[in-house]
Amino acid sequence: QVQLVESGGGLVQAGGSLTLSCAASGSFSSIALMHWYRQAPGKQRELVATISSDGNRNYVDSVKGRFTISRDNAKNTEYLQMNSLKPEDTAVYLCNADAYINGGRLRNYWGQGTQVTVSS
Repeated sequence: QVQLVESGGGLVQAGGSLTLSCAASGSFSSIALMHWYRQAPGKQRELVATISSDGNRNYVDSVKGRFTISRDNAKNTEYLQMNSLKPEDTAVYLCNADAYINGGRLRNYWGQGTQVTVSS
């Protein structure tokens, strides 16, 4: 199994910055895509950013130019650098990853989430 543990959330004023981390551990051979999702109260879970194993990135339009996703394959860790934060970025941010486990099977895993609160 694969465990994903996020860290780095917190309370920040509008215009501020935060960096989230997500470390993967457990039994897997490699990780393919890594993602950050977010879920605000009363709203659907939203895909924020995706990064492939070779560094290709995609972002939801609302965070383009403000957020940067990155990963360190040697550490099995992904990051989300969030700049120019807005109150509407307030949400629980969840790490998600597609990992190759025993026998070459690809499975999807979720972290427990970390709260990001942006005050106006």
